[in-house]
Amino acid sequence: MTLDEALQLLKDKGFKYTGKREEIIRICAKEKRYLSAKDIMERMKENYPTLSFDTVYRNLSTFVELGILEETELEGEGKYRLTCTTHGHHHHVICTGCGKTTTLASCPMTVIPQIPTDFTVTGHKFEVYGTCKECS
Repeated sequence: MTLDEALQLLKDKGFKYTGKREEIIRICAKEKRYLSAKDIMERMKENYPTLSFDTVYRNLSTFVELGILEETELEGEGKYRLTCTTHGHHHHVICTGCGKTTTLASCPMTVIPQIPTDFTVTGHKFEVYGTCKECS
């Protein structure tokens, strides 16, 4: 997703356009990695010195619900990134050092040997964690 697509989606869904919302999306669009709410807030504090964590978290949650951001959990903390431009079903390899992500070409569900026949899979999430070349 691009910055313009994200902002348009926000408008299309009837959400008020604000400078803070644009800045959160802009920060996520610039980075190709997962960021914590604290990371985002640190980058915004110069322009928005009275910005609260509650405002950041509330907007991040809204953006995840709208499909603008993807969310994962690393070391017990929520991390966010702009939704991938990769269309369709996919998974990620995520660096625990810098948060950089790479898309996996295939889905591990295709190699799971046996799912009970009386069980209907409605979704799944698969992420691989480790350190990238730069962080090793």
